[in-house]
Amino acid sequence: MNSLTKLLKNHTLKFAFVSALALSSCDQGFEEMNTNPYAFTDPVISSLFSNSLIKTAGDGDNNTLYANSKLSGCFVQYFSSLNPWQWTGDKYLYKQEYNKGLFETAYSSELKETAQIIDLVKDKPELSNYLAVARIWRVYILHRVTDMYGDIPYTQAGQGYIGAMYKPGYDSQSDIYPMMLKELEETALALDAAKTTFGNADFIYKGDVTKWKRFAYSLMLRLGMRLTKVDPALAETWVKKAIAGGVMQSNADIAKLDHTGGSANNWNVDAYLLQGGEGVPPSAQGKGYSKLSKTFIDYLKATKDPRLPFYATLWQGNADASKLPQTTAPEVQKGLPSGYDYTTIKTLIPNWTDNMQAEYSEINIHTIASLSTPTMFQSYAEVSLLLAEAALRGWSTDDVKTRYENAVRASMESETLYPGGMSISPATITTYLTANPFTGGSFEKQMEQIHNQFWVSMFMTNVEAYANWRRTGYPKLTPTNYTGNETGGTIPRRLRYPESEASLNTDAYNAAVQKQGPDLFTTRVWWDK
Repeated sequence: MNSLTKLLKNHTLKFAFVSALALSSCDQGFEEMNTNPYAFTDPVISSLFSNSLIKTAGDGDNNTLYANSKLSGCFVQYFSSLNPWQWTGDKYLYKQEYNKGLFETAYSSELKETAQIIDLVKDKPELSNYLAVARIWRVYILHRVTDMYGDIPYTQAGQGYIGAMYKPGYDSQSDIYPMMLKELEETALALDAAKTTFGNADFIYKGDVTKWKRFAYSLMLRLGMRLTKVDPALAETWVKKAIAGGVMQSNADIAKLDHTGGSANNWNVDAYLLQGGEGVPPSAQGKGYSKLSKTFIDYLKATKDPRLPFYATLWQGNADASKLPQTTAPEVQKGLPSGYDYTTIKTLIPNWTDNMQAEYSEINIHTIASLSTPTMFQSYAEVSLLLAEAALRGWSTDDVKTRYENAVRASMESETLYPGGMSISPATITTYLTANPFTGGSFEKQMEQIHNQFWVSMFMTNVEAYANWRRTGYPKLTPTNYTGNETGGTIPRRLRYPESEASLNTDAYNAAVQKQGPDLFTTRVWWDK
């Protein structure tokens, strides 16, 4: 684990928990004399919530670089690498450290404070907003885990902290999804602007109940759409509920955690790790392990996408921001083909030398991978694209083309929320939409247009992009087939459970595998039929 992880654990919103002394002495007043009146005897609930938000945004490699970039980001061909054991997702190789990261961090770190909050406030009506928001956040944490692994502990998740339940049973994903959707419905209805909120301890919405309600319904829209392959009728029911409830209305509703670059305490952890030795350190002079994929760069160049300079640069621009106008120019961008290593790349490019790596595009560490880049939990662009699909399916009266164009504008306009000073003018956005119009056509043709745009817009929200690709099949990707890969040359459909689950939670693990299927990359989760 890297030094930033230790810094985060040492600095983040520290709490003091003190146990009262159980004294049997008959000396009257002795207990009071030995009680520190300045110590916290109960957890500070607002601080618990702040800590959960920060940990979910990034608690080190496990729930950022590993799950988001090295695996999901490679599966959907945002990233590629010539190093097979640092960026295993590009080759569909198994590395336990990467594979287990999101699962173990969610249960050991992200969920801890949320479980405590729910237990502390569940019987306090005056703190009903605390309970509602904590339940929404619990859904957010666990929906990513079930999407990546399938059947997981859900009803008993987090009970080790409050009930000493250290071997939780696994729920079937077919049961988890209705439970998550029901929780979002209940919590959205329970939110009450007249009651106490987390206020400034809520780093996402500052206690704005209206925005939390919109986020709950927007998550409901995301999860409802996830069911279109396995249960279209149930998907329609929940998508319609989400739309009726009221989803995000603009970029002002984005669910995000802002960061600042001045202190390690406040950095965007994913960006920090990408800038480090396993990503695109400027000191590597373009020969770092991470490159942007040819699939992604070629698509952005072919469509003349104005987001390309925001996403990509040559290494010289990462080393010296003053060179960005030249190193982000579209004509100099070149994506690295996926699925090759330092030797096999020579079968594709016979005159290859390792120095040629410097000619290939890297993620831009001054913009989308800056230390002060916000962590995006859910964007308005995503919501608008899902609303476009809902309209296409006849689940709303919206115009598909209008929703699609709103999403493109929202994605491009959101650049102003990031560091680096880049922005895309309204005229440039209009030019892009004119050159790449939503043309309509068959249902599948329109789905392809919507979800190709989803892929482009969701860069660096890679776990969600990977889930959406599994559901829709878009963009159409050509798998890699690296020697010794785990899937026989097909893109993985899930991650394997941590090996610790098989050894420490054996009965629950075995029952899950028996229900879901072999614990392999190729076993599909319930909604991915």
